[in-house]
Amino acid sequence: MKVFLCEFIHSEARKYLEMNAEIISDWNKINEVDAIINRNLQITKETMDKAKNLKVIAIHGTGIDGVDMDEAKKRGIHVFSTPHQNADSVAELIVGLTLSLTRKISLAGKLIGEGREIDNAPSELKGIELRQKTFGLIGVGDIAIRAAKIMKYGFGMNVIGYSRSLTKEKAKELEIEYCSSIEEVLRSSDIVNIGVPLNNSTVNMINNEKIKLMKKTAYLINTSRGKVVDEKALYNALKNKHIAGAACDVFVTEPPTLDNPLLSLNNFVATPHIGANTDEALYRVGMAVVKGILEKV
Repeated sequence: MKVFLCEFIHSEARKYLEMNAEIISDWNKINEVDAIINRNLQITKETMDKAKNLKVIAIHGTGIDGVDMDEAKKRGIHVFSTPHQNADSVAELIVGLTLSLTRKISLAGKLIGEGREIDNAPSELKGIELRQKTFGLIGVGDIAIRAAKIMKYGFGMNVIGYSRSLTKEKAKELEIEYCSSIEEVLRSSDIVNIGVPLNNSTVNMINNEKIKLMKKTAYLINTSRGKVVDEKALYNALKNKHIAGAACDVFVTEPPTLDNPLLSLNNFVATPHIGANTDEALYRVGMAVVKGILEKV
């Protein structure tokens, strides 16, 4: 068996793969491979035309938006992702980004680094407590559910949520207050967490009209996909103080370029798509990908 791999996977997962398959990293030999391990590549019809023997595409992570799924289905190519393996790590980053915004942690570090003199109670670094605030979920998947539990039981937050697949019964089981629309979540939340897949219905889902529904004191967190949020609309909202702040681990262009205007704002926190970048998550995802290929080829 030959597996195309040109991106990083955990060293233990790579060793396990090497024991059971031949690793191909030369794109010119893509026609020889039985499987592809994909993190950031775009697997298009043209790719599949070249990869004549391709049987499996394994996604190192959750999103399948980098694969032409219709074409894969036509050809009988099995595509699978590893959605549950990195959920703890991404959920913890959501909490970290929330605290960085609400307690001005990133801004404080920036000001210290600039040599600013800061008194004992600086107004520009005044934060808020999370207790009794509302954590709103747009998308109620595994990651969002885990983040919600931390916020509810760790910080005493109220949790509300909307998802097309969420029923009132399921919301009650998860101890999440059911909302009937995205708009309801946006109007009611102090922290809004975006956790939806990227598809035709979610591109620029969080646009100017949606952001206007948020409280001026509210914060937006996006660790899903960059294109879900209209970056221009978000920039204008932050610059004009229509919302208090935002944090993104994902961007339309990754990594974000220095000329991205969001990076110039003190009420914006950026991380370079590191939600799943922990040793534990990388091990679980890597091993799940390799074992999945070995089972399916």
